[in-house]
Amino acid sequence: MAEYSIKTKGELEPFLHQEWMLANHQGAFASGTVVGCNTRRYHGLLCAALRPPVARHLMLSRIGELVQFDGRSEATYELSVNQFEQNMHPRGDRHLVSFELGDTAKWTYQIDNVTIEKELLVCWGRNICGVRYSIRCNGRKVRLELLPFVAMRDFHSLRRGTDVQFQLQSWGNHATITDRKMCLHLSSERGTWTQQPFWWYGHVYPVEAARGMDFKEELWNPGRFVYETAEDGQITLWASTEHIDLPSWEKQLAARVEGKRQATAALPAGASAAMTRLWRAADDFVVEKTLPNGGVGKTIIAGYPWFADWGRDTMIALPGLLLATRRYREAYEVLETFATHVDQGMIPNRFDDYTGEPSYNTVDASLWFIHAAHEYLLASGDKKGFDEVLLPACRKIVEGYRKGTRFNIRMDEKDGLISQGDANTQLTWMDAKCEGIAFTPRQGKPVEINALWFNALMILDETELAAQVRASFVEAFWISPFRGLADVVNNGGRDTSVRPNQIFAVSLPHSPLSMDQQRAVVEVVRRELLTPYGLRTLSPGDPKYCGRFEGGPRQRDAAYHNGTVWPWLMGPFLEAYLRANDHSPAARVQAKAWLAPLLKHLDEACLGQICEVFDGDAPQRAAGCFAQAWSVGEVLRLGLVLGV
Repeated sequence: MAEYSIKTKGELEPFLHQEWMLANHQGAFASGTVVGCNTRRYHGLLCAALRPPVARHLMLSRIGELVQFDGRSEATYELSVNQFEQNMHPRGDRHLVSFELGDTAKWTYQIDNVTIEKELLVCWGRNICGVRYSIRCNGRKVRLELLPFVAMRDFHSLRRGTDVQFQLQSWGNHATITDRKMCLHLSSERGTWTQQPFWWYGHVYPVEAARGMDFKEELWNPGRFVYETAEDGQITLWASTEHIDLPSWEKQLAARVEGKRQATAALPAGASAAMTRLWRAADDFVVEKTLPNGGVGKTIIAGYPWFADWGRDTMIALPGLLLATRRYREAYEVLETFATHVDQGMIPNRFDDYTGEPSYNTVDASLWFIHAAHEYLLASGDKKGFDEVLLPACRKIVEGYRKGTRFNIRMDEKDGLISQGDANTQLTWMDAKCEGIAFTPRQGKPVEINALWFNALMILDETELAAQVRASFVEAFWISPFRGLADVVNNGGRDTSVRPNQIFAVSLPHSPLSMDQQRAVVEVVRRELLTPYGLRTLSPGDPKYCGRFEGGPRQRDAAYHNGTVWPWLMGPFLEAYLRANDHSPAARVQAKAWLAPLLKHLDEACLGQICEVFDGDAPQRAAGCFAQAWSVGEVLRLGLVLGV
């Protein structure tokens, strides 16, 4: 199934900036650009998850392909595209005529009337990739040399030739490269292998340079596979972290197709192309996780290429990724995993990439857990699972917040509202911190935390306390019909910055506001924060507003929640807008129009995915992770509500 078929016609732009990704259901993935040039440190043909879904290592960066015809070594063509310090070489894009993305990624090249198809398969549930080259000779004798370029590094770092001594063993058509405890196996079913180790210096990743990160790398080429044919034929190069016999391409592809088929089994008949792509995209974030007891459960990757499974992101994304798609068993597994980790009234914000140890440093993830657990009950009807496992976890969370827990998270006995943090912490979703600076600390009583708190109390039938919180909420946060709600209340003072956090006081199932107040909040957010790609995190009229998400880590973190647009916020905004307008036909038409640019985005940046953030100012450039779970989840959820 080819979801995307792009005619490149030998042109570099705009395809150098258009990305693709294939994930394996365990946290491993492959990614790159349409023309095959790696522009990020995270791009490569095999980024393995050595302890699923984390401990990810970029094993195989790329393959260099050299093509000769009729024994003429003086005329060599190359298919790859690489960015070096002084130039871009080679320019295989000049021979590239098309790119297709579906269950595999496929590049089609034409040189002197010879056609070469390069197809990448990421094996389902395994740290294995296969790259198949199919040659249509058209009467020519073709020699194809394949040079694997090895990184074998933590995917956040970059490789230096001076920092490693790879161990290389080879026999027949198999080579094994070892670096400490990591192994990469390379093999092919035909052709000949020649061991010829060599370092290639000066690879440059321009996206990393623009992000203010280290952007130069050295890659190791252990040798080459050579395949010669005068008839139409194929050669497949396999790369794996496991020592295995040569896989069957057909069996591995069938396993991948079946995995995706199961994930999309509940896709409505006649679903639009956009909804089909979102449904398939949702599956890329649902991965297997090794549990502390050695078992295997399910979790949600927050974003590709660099995030793991985060509590907050998981709970916000889950209704769209798993409930809207009717994957109830997996939704329960995810919720059960986090329920078993409730500690002092908190679920983990994240698990360490290497040790798997949970970190408890968020005020909202636990409240989002209660919301997600209740949505699971409503969608699945699984009262037994909810009552026996999820409900006790929810009650522990409420008890922990009432008594007080880590980071000064506690209920104020005077008004029933939740307070948290200090000037040095970043416990809400606006959590950017760099060089010891918390750019949006929001200590005190944040508006969305208390909207979530009220919602949780109503879900758990804590009616007496909920009534107190409702009255306190309005008194503490309500400003006026023109300004809506304050963002944070702290020690009698109010932060009246216009931020999107107030929208949750309308979008959640239970609102503490009157209907007139709800409509006022929706209008404030629409007027000040709505863009074609989501909500800004701060009004452009605010002195702290940053309209560009760019530069080094400190500059980007300063803008992260001070104007940068987040697509996932389109979900709660449209939910609130529809509610405030009684789900009228006119409101639904308008909501569809507002959602349309994000559906179009599926064809623009990373094919079939929705990114993490956009610039606050137009033209709004996609940035951050090229594929984000809650972006996809919320757009999918609202798309189904609206029937797009």
